[in-house]
Amino acid sequence: MNRSRRVKILATLGPASSSRDMIHKLAVAGADVFRINMSHASHDVMRETVAAIRNVEDELGYPIGILCDIQGPKHRLGTFENGEIDVAPGDEITLDSDPTPGNNSRVFLPHPEILEAMQPGHRLLVNDGKVQLDVFETGNGWAKARVKSGTWLADRKGVNLPDSELMSGALTEKDVADLDAVLKEDIDWVALSFIQRPEDLAEARKICQGKVGILAKIEKPQAVQRLDEIIDLADAIMVARGDLGVEMPLEQVPSIQKKMIRKCRKAGTPVVVATQMLESMITSPKPTRAEVSDVANAVYEGADAIMLSAESAAGDYPLEAVETMDSIAVAIEKDKGYLSTILSQRPEPEPTGADAISFAAGEIAHTLDLAAIICFTASGSTGLRAARVRPDKPILALSPVRATARRLAILWGTHCVVTPDAKDLDDMVDKACRIAFNEGVARPGERIIISAGVPLRTPGSTNMLRIAYIGSDGKGSVYQSK
Repeated sequence: MNRSRRVKILATLGPASSSRDMIHKLAVAGADVFRINMSHASHDVMRETVAAIRNVEDELGYPIGILCDIQGPKHRLGTFENGEIDVAPGDEITLDSDPTPGNNSRVFLPHPEILEAMQPGHRLLVNDGKVQLDVFETGNGWAKARVKSGTWLADRKGVNLPDSELMSGALTEKDVADLDAVLKEDIDWVALSFIQRPEDLAEARKICQGKVGILAKIEKPQAVQRLDEIIDLADAIMVARGDLGVEMPLEQVPSIQKKMIRKCRKAGTPVVVATQMLESMITSPKPTRAEVSDVANAVYEGADAIMLSAESAAGDYPLEAVETMDSIAVAIEKDKGYLSTILSQRPEPEPTGADAISFAAGEIAHTLDLAAIICFTASGSTGLRAARVRPDKPILALSPVRATARRLAILWGTHCVVTPDAKDLDDMVDKACRIAFNEGVARPGERIIISAGVPLRTPGSTNMLRIAYIGSDGKGSVYQSK
């Protein structure tokens, strides 16, 4: 299914959308990748959802990506004797390692790594930042804090730590068990939550062993500070604006989003913008004007994908949310200023032959007004390089590896087709022309440009370009070879 837009849509599945029938409707409406949130999905639900997606994929006949979002460490307060307490600015409360129910002067914090990491001057943000506690004294297994804002604390409310770097890893026991279950299924991406430093990716990589792509969710200040290193190690990045907006001043989030997209585009790393993009559509069939502008800005900035969370997972209008996001993206990409904005931010090619070839393919396609860029890719690297250029022509990625085609479903401007590898150069040209014709990206009489690696079937060896005509029968002939 060849979309009429370049940005991809990632839709979260949940109670409102996990049936096979609804998954089919969402895919037809515009969802390119489906997200399964392991914070809420059991292993059985995950397996059933993956099977339903693959069933829909077989019916529609094109690759669909699946991302499993691993919960990560969730930090919460303990309990109170009466379930809750009232607080006021200036009140003092001790957070300690005593598991007995708390009161107005103390509460259990069941995370020794937090008590160890906190220092005077650090902040604790409770219940999504509704209560802020400022630490002014610490000791062995306890910390004293003063209420700066907020009126109420209750059992098991979540805690965010914008100033404290925890030495524990990003994977909990639950996360490891979830990863083991996920890797037995036919999925393409794993998202890691609450990454603080590049080392947090190492444990997941060891467990995954290259079976899936690793997407790092950036939602903590510590991760923002080491963003370049994390981008170098991750296969994709998510601008997770929910917790990021809790742990950092809200007014800084838009500029962080722009910086992250710019850095990811320069590195050729896919980047997803997420959280509250069409939040009002959880209960309304129409978005707000501000939400439409939010989606539009992510598209203008050149994000690879934009994501729906509760809107498609638990809202009243999951199908309408996907349709709305699709229509916004299509409208923005038709704007005359869209491509000029994208092209003005185009990164320079890396000093490698493969990157220079991909950059040249985009330039030639533009200069000669070719119909499409066709790239043969087994590992996915050629597709990543082609998308990094953000060309003004469609990218058709042909791969003999179904897992590669599915993983590239998240990639900007890239339409993926699973096809047997070419036997030789003549077969490569003919195959590229036939598939471009059949997929509707080129018509008879038009020309395409083909990038591949020679010798064929050598991953990561992009070193060749061909320009070919689409014949009246949909087959091709070489126009030029250099």
